Amino acid sequence: MTIDLSYRPEVVELVARTELFINEHVLPVENEFRGDVTAAGGDDLRRDLNAKAKAAGVFAPHAPVEFGGLGLSMSDRAPVFEAAGRSTFGPVALHIGAPDEGNVHMLAHIADDRQRHEYLAPLAAGDVRSAFAMTEPSPGAGADPDALSTTAARVDGGWKINGRKRFITGADGAGFFIIMARTSGEPGDRGGATMFLAPGDAEGISVDRHIHTTDKSMIGGHCEMTFTDVFVPDADVLGEVNEGYRYAQVRLGPARMTHVMRWMGSAVRAQKVALDYVEQRQGFGGRLADLGMIQQLVADNEIDLAAARALLVRACWELDQGAHASDSTSIAKTFGAEAFSRVVDRSIQMCGGLGVSEDLPLARLADELRPFRIYDGPSEVHRWAIAKRAVGRVRKERQA
Repeated sequence: MTIDLSYRPEVVELVARTELFINEHVLPVENEFRGDVTAAGGDDLRRDLNAKAKAAGVFAPHAPVEFGGLGLSMSDRAPVFEAAGRSTFGPVALHIGAPDEGNVHMLAHIADDRQRHEYLAPLAAGDVRSAFAMTEPSPGAGADPDALSTTAARVDGGWKINGRKRFITGADGAGFFIIMARTSGEPGDRGGATMFLAPGDAEGISVDRHIHTTDKSMIGGHCEMTFTDVFVPDADVLGEVNEGYRYAQVRLGPARMTHVMRWMGSAVRAQKVALDYVEQRQGFGGRLADLGMIQQLVADNEIDLAAARALLVRACWELDQGAHASDSTSIAKTFGAEAFSRVVDRSIQMCGGLGVSEDLPLARLADELRPFRIYDGPSEVHRWAIAKRAVGRVRKERQA
């Protein structure tokens, strides 16, 4: 049986338009402000680039068509998101960055009709931003979601939420929050979480501070927050009570893959910068590109990029088939996160002193890529889960 890895002509054309849009409208701004989206204008920049993306027909390729998006499958998103990811501002421009992209995906699958109209529609259009409030300070939920300590207690007509959150991306200026809170059990218990929708200006929501991190391309920062008696009516429970962890999987698997797509673009860019440099730079009697040690770095980068792309394609295919894809998404995420950092590090090495200077984008790309080994699950947690499932399959076979 022949496996077709080609893309439909309309997807190929969309990739070309995206590349042109990034080169003409986005990279110049990123380079001018050295990748700092806040210095470049934050939400004002986002609105300007979103308008230009809409005019170019490349806005929100992931969002449902009924809400103004292009409705691409996971597989078809991959080359488009990669093209956008060539610039660290590209995801902001196309409205495909975290956390909004993942929240659009989750709301499209879980929200009821009223919630889709009230929350999904303005988010998909880029009228507002959103945030997903899950991670907490120690000893609360982080890589271990069962440690969830934020609580939601039943009151007349709804729920009251209390707790602290940390590393909430996009929190500052978010139009609304998706809040994960415990509705049954105790911290450490499996299950018992529920998702709630709350406007950003709801009484009791406080964005306390920005946590300064190496990455500078996400609008709204990574924030510490407090929820104090935040009232959420029953109508704004997202999905079923106590089913929050199950619904989170609707978001997390695809969101991990769209991270791989976007940062694939950054890694490809790093390799291109290094290739342009070593192909021209003279040293030791010829071009650097003709030296064996440089050629090994170039080849290792090509191998890492090809392997990451192959794992991504497989995981996206499984997701498009309706599979949970736990193994394939964990494998692609873990390998990609580590491979992309290797690619950028080798690219810096090939460019010598310029590699760590602001004359080239490589140092800031390294700063953007390093957190991916932590975001959406540290590599160690994914490895643990992969191994646990593999051992579980063997045990089940023996019991059969």
